[in-house]
Amino acid sequence: MELVLLADTLNNYFEPENLHAALEVLDAAGYRVHVARSPGAARPLCCGRSFLAAGLVDEARAEQRRLIDTLHPYAARGVPLLGLEPSCLLTLRDELRALWPAGSVGAIAEQALTLEEFVARERRAGRWKLQLAPLAAKRVLLHGHCHQKAFGIMPQVESTLRLVPGLEIEPVMSSCCGMAGAFGYEAEHFDLSLRMGEASLLPKVRQAPADALVVADGVSCRHQIRDGTGRQALHAVRVLRSALQRPLASSH
Repeated sequence: MELVLLADTLNNYFEPENLHAALEVLDAAGYRVHVARSPGAARPLCCGRSFLAAGLVDEARAEQRRLIDTLHPYAARGVPLLGLEPSCLLTLRDELRALWPAGSVGAIAEQALTLEEFVARERRAGRWKLQLAPLAAKRVLLHGHCHQKAFGIMPQVESTLRLVPGLEIEPVMSSCCGMAGAFGYEAEHFDLSLRMGEASLLPKVRQAPADALVVADGVSCRHQIRDGTGRQALHAVRVLRSALQRPLASSH
């Protein structure tokens, strides 16, 4: 079975190890992965969310035009479109539909899935055969990105992490980490951003045992956790990669 992996801007430039991990896990599970690239263009694809967050709708549409042109041929054939960064992937299911005619983006929105949604769907269909090994760590503290919560897909994240034998998942009962996209990066919002994080998330991370894994799929969430507690949070796919029974070098 073939699928498309979206190399979003954040993971592509700042944490490419997440994309590498996704390629290795999907390869090991037996899928044929295409990394979405704009034909003839050196610049990577972008969902346009950073422009939308700043109110730059025309600039966002220009980015999305390239994305639509690249993804539509795959989506029209029913090829799943997978993403790692929740805010980027879910732009394909929400804002893309608001900004473009349904006929041009409907198939893309229908095929767009987070990696964990795809794994959960494949398991239900009996197609997910990848066996994972236990890890030295036995506990995961799981923080949900606001987009994951809004779309109700945190159960799929939990069920995917539970594919690792013996792993105990503890969801953090928290609101936004405080970053809220670019909000927490702005100097005038710094104190407010930290107060939001300190409401529940950051104290919970500090209290977690040193050998527990901290998992957060959102790039901004991971940065807030690191800056506020000194602990590194991981994307869920990194946990799956660590549990592969035999390391595989990606062919992509």
